[in-house]
Amino acid sequence: MGENEELKLPFTVHLEELRQRLFICLIAIALGAAISFFFSKKLFYFLAKPLVKLLPPDQPMIFTALTEAFFTYFKVSLLFGFIFASPIVFYQLWKFVAPGLYEHEKKFVIPFVISSTFFFLLGCVFAYYVVFPFGFKFFLGFSTDYLKLLPKMNEYFSLSLKLLFAFGLIFELPVFTFFLAKMGIIDKETLASKRRYAIVLSFIIAAILTPPDVGTQLLMAGPLILLYEISIWVAKIFAHKPKVISESSK
Repeated sequence: MGENEELKLPFTVHLEELRQRLFICLIAIALGAAISFFFSKKLFYFLAKPLVKLLPPDQPMIFTALTEAFFTYFKVSLLFGFIFASPIVFYQLWKFVAPGLYEHEKKFVIPFVISSTFFFLLGCVFAYYVVFPFGFKFFLGFSTDYLKLLPKMNEYFSLSLKLLFAFGLIFELPVFTFFLAKMGIIDKETLASKRRYAIVLSFIIAAILTPPDVGTQLLMAGPLILLYEISIWVAKIFAHKPKVISESSK
């Protein structure tokens, strides 16, 4: 974009830049995971608490393979390592795309990092405190006198990870809309004209990313549609306004 010299660099240079940014992200996540591993048991209990609260007092969570508990704790450490390192990850993402921006657009680095981190965590919080209890209660409703749930560690973690990242990413929609609108890539009219497609796509995404029950799917599709509507207003308020050249300056 613009007259930036970086755009003239060969593809291999951009590939090397990507490799460097990814390496920094991996180091940050690894450090966060190393610290988290010392608290992995408590972190897993925190992650499992929405389900544990719904189980009978004498109902345990189990693991059936010798290494399952260890590797589940390891994955929990990686998850929280990513969460703790998310500001660095978003900063590196910005630094990778920054060479293609105009000078006045590069100043948004701090707002981008702060808002991206905030909305990602907000999505995770929404999943943990709203979606988890509702979804788990629905699935536990299939228990009977002769049919009881024995939740496995790794299966619970896989489901939790999927939901946390799904909601964390969809809550980023207003953030990316803001910056795309500021760059003049999208506008309110474009988003509004695609509303019906966005609604259908929201339910498709919810059906793919959530367990197969209507309630949990609505808990994802609903916020996604709401975030799309918010994004339309974000685009309206912060849309790039081209400079008007006055007659005297011609």
